[in-house]
Amino acid sequence: MGAKEKMKAAAEQVLGRAMKETGQATGHKTTAAKGTALGARGKARHLKEETKDRFKG
Repeated sequence: MGAKEKMKAAAEQVLGRAMKETGQATGHKTTAAKGTALGARGKARHLKEETKDRFKG
């Protein structure tokens, strides 16, 4: 996995988790939902890159 893509995936996961927690703490359902979506996107990006690396050999 490229370092740039790895950092991007990790940043999305951390930011998503922070947004979700903030939204839940303040009672903003929209912010919590956006955080959940961002975290899922980061996880999907990570899995995509991991799969690419496995097939690269």
